[in-house]
Amino acid sequence: MSVLLADIDTGATAWVLISTALVAFMTPGLAFFYGGMVRSKNMLGMLMQNFFAMGLISVIWAAVGFSLAFGGSGQYIGNLDFIFMKDLAKIAELPGYTGDFGLVIPILAFFAYQMMFAVITPALITGATADRMKFSAYAVLIGVWSILVYPIIAHWVFSPNGWLFKRGALDFAGGAVVHINAGAAALAVVLVLGKRRGWPRDAMPPHNLPFTLLGTGILWFGWFGFNAGSALGANGLAAQALVNTHLAAASAMLVWLVVEKLRAGHATSLGAATGAVAGLVAITPCAGFVGGASPIIIGAVAGAVCYLCLSLKTKFGFDDSLDVIAVHLVGGIIGAMLLGVFADTAVNSLGADGLFLGGGASLLVEQLIAVVATLVFSFVVTGIAAIAIDRTIGLRVSTEDELIGLDQSQHAETAYQS
Repeated sequence: MSVLLADIDTGATAWVLISTALVAFMTPGLAFFYGGMVRSKNMLGMLMQNFFAMGLISVIWAAVGFSLAFGGSGQYIGNLDFIFMKDLAKIAELPGYTGDFGLVIPILAFFAYQMMFAVITPALITGATADRMKFSAYAVLIGVWSILVYPIIAHWVFSPNGWLFKRGALDFAGGAVVHINAGAAALAVVLVLGKRRGWPRDAMPPHNLPFTLLGTGILWFGWFGFNAGSALGANGLAAQALVNTHLAAASAMLVWLVVEKLRAGHATSLGAATGAVAGLVAITPCAGFVGGASPIIIGAVAGAVCYLCLSLKTKFGFDDSLDVIAVHLVGGIIGAMLLGVFADTAVNSLGADGLFLGGGASLLVEQLIAVVATLVFSFVVTGIAAIAIDRTIGLRVSTEDELIGLDQSQHAETAYQS
């Protein structure tokens, strides 16, 4: 059966298509955000890893990823009904997307929008593994991960048929599916990969902070599509999500800088960039479920707590090069749990009321279950994949290649001519 033109909301479709482009732009933004933070000899290596994800993951999504995430009626994994995009242009609705959850946009628009989420999520891992991972190993890892991890968790949380969705866990735009998922995976990989040569003894400062700030600006801009686009309509909910997104980022940046100034003596541009991203991460699961001053509070908590968690890697001895775990894993957990506190059905009737809005602790419990399930599954499966790759083709570059830098050793190129 074909989708009737009368069933399609053209305004909603236009907004989702624009949001798809905004989210697609986030991956190059992430490349520059991370690229400015690495040493100059690894700049192209970082850019290449992120751009490569746009190619590989898009093809995997079309081949099997979307079908595993949104096909079938199973609670734990989709099926292969939509393998290689079979019938996507013909079907009237996706499994589970009926009634209040019915789509008013073409299935292909939803497919494209979700594809951009699938692309950027494994790209987030590159910040933790920076400066020392083989490009070939990275390619295999994210390819496997985009089949065995991402679509399964997306099915659990995003699909109305998923077991966490059915239990009542809320995740508006990917706090668990994107950020906790990628953060847990990053932790697993760096534990297998090991530390950079000389870390933490040698200073490894960012080589180009203007690039990092440029990347932050692109991410902030694209995040409006990431969060407000998840309303899947040009409506009041999208407007609320957009306002929430901006206020959380602004609040987190300000609080991060205050805490940084008090603890380290300076408010830095790197702190401003990282603080804003921490706020964007934390508001992601909440964006379409909270209102009022809640996003400012959520951003403030994320700015303070994520900054304080930067020291965890030194304390526990794992080398998370660009603080993916402190920002994305911790920030995602903060957002998911505070959603259980601040969720308001006056903002979104398809959600639930949180602890502070008279809903009791039930949503908070469901959010905790979703956080733990996502973290454990992603960490375990990613860790097994990383160990398997390390024992076959090897996960990290040789000492010589690491000293030369990834630009030359992996790509025979250089970002800067001397």
